[in-house]
Amino acid sequence: MTRLLTALILGCLALTAAAPARAATANRTIALKATVATACTVDVTDLGVALDVVTGETKRQVGSVVENCNDGKGYTISVNSANNGKLKSGTNTVSFTPFYDGTTGNGSGSVSVTRSKATFAKTASLAVTIPANAKTIAGSYSDTLTITIKAK
Repeated sequence: MTRLLTALILGCLALTAAAPARAATANRTIALKATVATACTVDVTDLGVALDVVTGETKRQVGSVVENCNDGKGYTISVNSANNGKLKSGTNTVSFTPFYDGTTGNGSGSVSVTRSKATFAKTASLAVTIPANAKTIAGSYSDTLTITIKAK
């Protein structure tokens, strides 16, 4: 019986060795994915300019802005006056017009610029024009400009 078992095992081994090898191919995939969040920032530098409201100012630079936005459709930069385009001293006011990167603002102290693509490290100037007024009432005049960046 041992001889028979040995013969059967040797026969199976011989058949296995003689049988053609079959290559087994298996494909699997790995999906690569990435997400980049929209990021828009502005770095604002206030130049600390003391404006001359008596003799007036023409496109006097008061600040600079560095724009960064990775939205491929672009973005909008808005400048808005807290006092609707007026420097205030108590109840007295002096009107001004803002200019952002060469674009003229409106009578309410706002200006908006639209960019059509993503932009990085774009430096723009912020300026104001104040008409001369020799009859300006004495006082300390002020306003605040807010610069906002928004992806499309």
